[in-house]
Parts: sequence; C-alpha cells; structure tokens
Amino acid sequence: MNRAFFASALVLLGLVTAALAAPKQPPTPDSSAPSYDMKAQSLLDLERVQKRFVDLTNAMPDDKLTWRPSPDARSFAEVMLHVAGERYGILGMMGAQPPAGFNGKDFEKSTTDRAKIVEDLNTSWEFAKKQIEGMSNAEFAKLLPKLGPQANAGDVVYILVADAHEHLGQAIAYARENGVVPPWTAAAKAKAAEKKAEQK
Repeated sequence: MNRAFFASALVLLGLVTAALAAPKQPPTPDSSAPSYDMKAQSLLDLERVQKRFVDLTNAMPDDKLTWRPSPDARSFAEVMLHVAGERYGILGMMGAQPPAGFNGKDFEKSTTDRAKIVEDLNTSWEFAKKQIEGMSNAEFAKLLPKLGPQANAGDVVYILVADAHEHLGQAIAYARENGVVPPWTAAAKAKAAEKKAEQK
C-alpha cells in the first residue's frame, strides 16, 4: 500500500513539475461580442432606484422629513436633495450642463416640502436619463484624462449608479429608524401573506 501511494505521489509530482515548466502561452485576444450592455443596465438600475427614492419620500411622515441621525448628518430631505443634485454634478464630470439656475452649494437645503423634493428627484432623473440615453457606445468609451489616465465616460455613469445605490441604503436606514417600512417591502410582505392565505 505504501509503495503504491509513493508511486502515485511521484507521478503526480512529475505532472505538476512538467506543467509549471511548460512555456507560458500569451492569452488569446477576446474577439467575442460584449455580453453586458452598460447603457441599458445603468438606465434600468437608475430607474428602479429612482422609483424607490420617490416611494420612500412619499412614505416618510411630514415631521420626519427633517429627521437626522446626528446633528452633523444630513436630514432625510437633505439626502433626497443631495441625490437629485449629485446627478447634475456627477454627469457634469463628462461635460453635461446642469439646468440654468441650479446652485449646487445651496441645493440640499433648498426645501423641506415633500412635493418639491419629489419634483426635484423627478426633474434630475429626467436629466440623467436624457444624458445617458443620448450616449453612443463609443461615447461610453470616451477617455476623460482629467479624471485619471484610463478614466472614461462609462466610469462616470458607473459612479452615478453606485452612488444612487449607496444613498438608497442610507435612506432606507433613515426610514427604518423612524418606523417606516419601505413601501416595496410592505407590498412584498402583503403579497406573500395573500398567497399563503390562498394556499390554505
């Protein structure tokens, strides 16, 4: 048994040694079509998150729109306006011009009115959507040297998507701290309960 084990080990060692000693082959260039459509996926992601921002804003009680977790943190209203304003700022990194009269410095504190916050979210989403829909595939690959040696316009869109998801998580935490269940979670629970009741 020991002799068979050692023989097998020697064969295995020989195969590993031969594989490591073999000359390295350069990788074959990938000429297949891309399997990921960044334009379509980013628009889908941003649209879903936009709907959740609006739904969550509408679900927050009036007296909680100005709630903040600590004195030095943004209030719920300021987070929503920050999201709306960042769409102009982030897309501005690739040359998109914000609407006339937009003041990024004061925008976050410009209102605590729910209807106006929702309006600002919707307006900035339409702006972002128009900018991204208007980009060709070649424009996604356009280099933006001021942002980094290999940075391109697609990176800017990616930053916008990642930023939106980050702030959605923040807004959900704010809502939960105030006893507000996100509307999409409440709807999913109601649907599950309804399905369970039908199965009885």
